[in-house]
Amino acid sequence: MIKVSEKAKKKVIELMTEEGFNATIDFVRVGVKSGGCSGLSYDLKFDNKQLEDDKVFEDNAIKIIVDKKSFLYLIGTTLEYSGGLNGAGFVFNNPNANRTCGCGESFSL
Repeated sequence: MIKVSEKAKKKVIELMTEEGFNATIDFVRVGVKSGGCSGLSYDLKFDNKQLEDDKVFEDNAIKIIVDKKSFLYLIGTTLEYSGGLNGAGFVFNNPNANRTCGCGESFSL
């Protein structure tokens, strides 16, 4: 299960609307790929198609899709949004990560 904080929910809805997606029926696709300063990096985008191997979650009225391969890396993760002085953006609070880089966009297990 992936959770979505209240701040992240508001930002997701705002960005989805700007990009022509509908937050009530479309998805936030979250994945993990090789790369980044810690070895693995997060991938987040909007999607309107569910693939056969996708896992689908809904939290805080946001539909989230995770591909089967990324699912194990993301169990228990909370998607948050930070608008602080160090820059604005989505932050993944991942309890499975042993190490995270300073920007919060990559991690290792």
